[in-house]
Amino acid sequence: MASFSVNGVNLYYEVHGSGEPLLLIAGLASDSQSWLPVVEELASYYQVILPDNRGVGRTEPQDVEISIKAIADDCMALLSYLGFSSANILGHSMGGFAALDCAIRYPERVSKLILESTSVFCSPRNTALFSDWYSYLQNGMALDQWFRNIFYWIFSEGFFNDIGALQNAVRSAVEYPYPQTVNAFGDQVKAIEAFNCQEELKNITSKTLAVFGREDILFSPDENARVLNRIPGIVVSTVEHAAHSVHMEKPDEFVRIVRNFLI
Repeated sequence: MASFSVNGVNLYYEVHGSGEPLLLIAGLASDSQSWLPVVEELASYYQVILPDNRGVGRTEPQDVEISIKAIADDCMALLSYLGFSSANILGHSMGGFAALDCAIRYPERVSKLILESTSVFCSPRNTALFSDWYSYLQNGMALDQWFRNIFYWIFSEGFFNDIGALQNAVRSAVEYPYPQTVNAFGDQVKAIEAFNCQEELKNITSKTLAVFGREDILFSPDENARVLNRIPGIVVSTVEHAAHSVHMEKPDEFVRIVRNFLI
């Protein structure tokens, strides 16, 4: 657990394990702790690097300029700070946007690229949805209700068969000791809306894997796999009985897929 000053923020990060570096970039409203279901297992094979993106977690201040480019720049600066000229990079959802930006603008620094539940731009439906989530926070929606609403979008139907699992997830989110500010959430939403790298996909040189949950209703696996197929040589893996957060719902299978790709 440490931090360093870069690009106007004090960037919090954690490093687990040893070996080949693997940088994990979290999604919207998520930070380094969102990777907990897979950190221990991944850290038995790799040196896992977990930053809190600007605008979330223990990176300060939260209310700072946010863009996908800035998040990617922070990640590259973190690698330099830790002494790595390159690393494997794994990004989830919004973190996938940042991982793509790293591969496009810093090709020599991305050894292999893993994209989980992501796309190359924010669809009109998702733009409206994320903006609504921001409005709900601005208008004072109770946090338990707000998180519950989000979980309907990111977990599979099977997740809700266990009422206890849903209640625990909501309670953990509400009681999280490093909450995101309303303004920071809104700024992350705007950063997602502004990102579009469709035209640059053909220039990506990193060997790339895309992982989707079959039941993902935020980023449809079939539709977004077709878009990402513009990346030369991309490999696509779809996980059954999982939705947007594959690494949370199917951590063992997720680690296996990542391991097989990185070997």
